[in-house]
Amino acid sequence: MYTILLVEDDTSLGYLLTEYLSIKGFKMSWTKNAEEALQLLESYSYDLIILDVMLPDLTGFDLAKKIAATFNTIPFLFLTARSLKVDVLKGFALGAVDYLKKPIDEEELVVRINALLSRLSQNPSQEENAQEFKLGNYLLNARNMELIFEGKPTRLTSKECELLVFLAMQKNQLCSHKEILITLWGKNDYFNRKSLNVFISRLRKYLSQDDSLKIENIHRRGFILREWGLEK
Repeated sequence: MYTILLVEDDTSLGYLLTEYLSIKGFKMSWTKNAEEALQLLESYSYDLIILDVMLPDLTGFDLAKKIAATFNTIPFLFLTARSLKVDVLKGFALGAVDYLKKPIDEEELVVRINALLSRLSQNPSQEENAQEFKLGNYLLNARNMELIFEGKPTRLTSKECELLVFLAMQKNQLCSHKEILITLWGKNDYFNRKSLNVFISRLRKYLSQDDSLKIENIHRRGFILREWGLEK
């Protein structure tokens, strides 16, 4: 179970996010000011910190500097109404792993957190193992962006490869539209959904030489990369 420290002075939002993220399986600590956040960091171990910028005692940026100086192994992200480009750039310059703008959909926040923690927790051997995937009679070489069938490689675009890797890592499991779009496109909107459908069509053509593979469309929910013969 991942542990998250939320630093948010808005009582309603802080309560809502703490409850929602707890339901989603995270162990939550919530504080409304920077001083208490630093005390909690001295006493407990956290996997991620979520920071607001507008805090009553310090700005989130100032708190981020203290975190980077003393607790530099803990990743942090900003969740704030401050959306000017200069603020976003400042946040990343301070070492933030993401900068999210309020209001944010709670489901989108969970997807982003899971994607960040999954990526940050990977070690080199895991990354190396994730470069190749056996898909029926195909071999997906993500490092070279190639899909190989009977020794013949098909070159994939970067987005085609990212999407197929995403589906392959959750083979025989439903991948929701929102999860795919937020992770790979960064935004869940009409135009990106149209783009996703185009890429799914391309991948279906690439995989059409093996009847044991199919990208299923689950109406209004998402896609499943199905490999027949595997346990479901």
